[in-house]
Parts: sequence; C-alpha cells; structure tokens
Amino acid sequence: MDDTRHRLASERVQTLERLSSLTGDHDAMVAASLDTNADDEHDPEGATIAFERSQIGALVRQVRHHLSEVDAALSRLDAGTYGTCEGCGGPVGPERLEALPAARLCIRCAARASG
Repeated sequence: MDDTRHRLASERVQTLERLSSLTGDHDAMVAASLDTNADDEHDPEGATIAFERSQIGALVRQVRHHLSEVDAALSRLDAGTYGTCEGCGGPVGPERLEALPAARLCIRCAARASG
C-alpha cells in the first residue's frame, strides 16, 4: 500500500503542477485579450483567441476533475476500499489500477457505464 500511496501522491503533485500551469496560461491569455480589440467577431484573430481560451478552459476543468479523482482514490486507500469496484464490489484489478490508479470501477462495470 505504501507504493500505491506514493504513486497517488506523486500523481497528485503532477496534477497540481499541470493545473497551475494551465491556470497561468488561461489567466495570461485573458489578461492579454483585455489589451486588444475586444470585438472577436470582426477581428481576424478573435476566433482563434476565443477558441484557444475555450480549449485551455476545458483542459483546466479536466485536470480539476482528475485531481478530485486522485483525492478520492487517496480517501479510498485510507478507508481500506481502494481497489474495490464501486459498481459490483469485486476487485478493480491490478492491471487496471496500474494503468489508471484512480479507477473506481472494474473493466466490466466501466464498459457498462460508458456504453
């Protein structure tokens, strides 16, 4: 379990670094756009700036979600339920946890949930 805790803690640090970087990029883009023509509709670069801002915003939301999943996995580890499928109660499986350490569902339950 120490290896698992270390791996999740490491993933959490990396996720926080990624979130900080993306948030900084987003904030810088918003600040830069305040100094430019605010008429995106008539500015040839406006659509690109709006698209990039939207893309970074979506990435920020994804990284925040991943951070909450890593935090939930750490909580499950503390509770002794890490590696137990929240769908069927069976094991998530070591291969799946190796690939996705924050996985909540076994492969079978994950396939049902997405399909």
